[in-house]
Amino acid sequence: MPKIVFLWIKFFNRIFMEHQERNIIRDLLKSHKVDIDVLVKGWVRTKRGNKNVAFIALNDGSIIHNLQIVVDVPSFDEELLKKVTTGSCIAVHGKLVQSAGSGQPVEVIASSIEVYGTADPDIYPLQKKGHSLEFLREIAHLRPRTNTFGAVLRIRHALSFAIHKYFNDNGFYYLHTPIVTGSDAEGAGAMFRVTTLDMENLPKNEDGSVNYSEDFFGKSTNLTVSGQLEGELGALALGAIYTFGPTFRAENSNTPRHLAEFWMIEPEMAFYDIKDNMDLAEDFLKYLITYALEHCHHDLEFLCKMYDEELIERLKFVTENDFIRLTYTEGVEILMKSNHKFEFPVSWGIDLQSEHERYLVEKHFKKPVILTGYPKEIKAFYMKQNEDGKTVRAMDVLFPKIGEIIGGSQREEDFAKLEYRINELGIPMKDLWWYLDTRRFGSAPHSGFGLGFERLVLFVTGMGNIRDVIPFPRTPKNAEF
Repeated sequence: MPKIVFLWIKFFNRIFMEHQERNIIRDLLKSHKVDIDVLVKGWVRTKRGNKNVAFIALNDGSIIHNLQIVVDVPSFDEELLKKVTTGSCIAVHGKLVQSAGSGQPVEVIASSIEVYGTADPDIYPLQKKGHSLEFLREIAHLRPRTNTFGAVLRIRHALSFAIHKYFNDNGFYYLHTPIVTGSDAEGAGAMFRVTTLDMENLPKNEDGSVNYSEDFFGKSTNLTVSGQLEGELGALALGAIYTFGPTFRAENSNTPRHLAEFWMIEPEMAFYDIKDNMDLAEDFLKYLITYALEHCHHDLEFLCKMYDEELIERLKFVTENDFIRLTYTEGVEILMKSNHKFEFPVSWGIDLQSEHERYLVEKHFKKPVILTGYPKEIKAFYMKQNEDGKTVRAMDVLFPKIGEIIGGSQREEDFAKLEYRINELGIPMKDLWWYLDTRRFGSAPHSGFGLGFERLVLFVTGMGNIRDVIPFPRTPKNAEF
């Protein structure tokens, strides 16, 4: 083709593309319309062919599947097609037709191509397939372009939407609790310090301690480990609230189950006892997993095929079974009589390990389990004590493969009992005066629980490492992106 003719065609095609509405690949693959003009834009996954015809697999992130672009090579400028490599970003105008081959219902016969951004095949790190998940964590800024992480992030979005939809449809109010907190009253883990003080020239008190009165907030502050205590304030005014936001723990835990920055869902409900709390947790989890099965089936089928062949069956295991409910004491008795060799010995009073929880779910009951009535010594100060004086109205929801997925309790509403427990544990009362006020003025029975969002996504996707279900994992010695 003469170069001047090609340039004129390119000019007019660009004008046409700028005024045509872009078609989403997900919609085209689901559409029954063919022989229509379309404009698609996305990233090249692969290009193959010969001197006569080229086949481009194009993906725009809207669905796991690619759209095949068929290119009549002699009709296009050779230099343009050389720029169309794996990883490059292009716009394609052409005709949507029924596919001549198997594997996809439709394809696009390209009439023009515009290259938005090139990707040098000599240095583009996703040039080849089969990269390990460990390698992809090192290039977290690019891994969303892979099939695996595209699927995980779409599922993560769907679950986020489903969480808000569930609570909204059930009369809950979304409460934004603070990320910066002035106390560690929750006792849920080591915290990250928030300060504007000059680290090279810290103001000191006479005893040598840091003088935080000169800091931005006038006191020592940290990133929150939980929004629960503030959530309780909302529930004791609005009736039923939920939080859904980032939380932070500065524990030096380099394991497949820990993150330093993660998201938590924490509903708090006035006038709910422990049974109401369990009912809500079960209904909530079944709703979320059912939503994923119904709206993310393409991505789940891909992950099931590539990583965990039992994934979809395990998700249905949760949605199709009633959760077994029993006390911690009953659970310990079952474990002690099981004759199963556990790495961690079982006795009453221990904090159950994942292996114990999974045994109850996977081996003994073969159903999801909710344990209640934990020893008060291993649970937080705010949990309502039972009449036996030894246990509290805590609850843990246990799932196959991961163990605990939800932890919660009925909260102690009695001012005297709560004050006594705080003093018993040596928690500074000055940090909790506002929390105690809710028991001093119009206290009410109430309950709540916490669900770690990444742990939910881990379960729903079947991935083996929690760092692979959050876009940019924050772990010890890792805050690159």
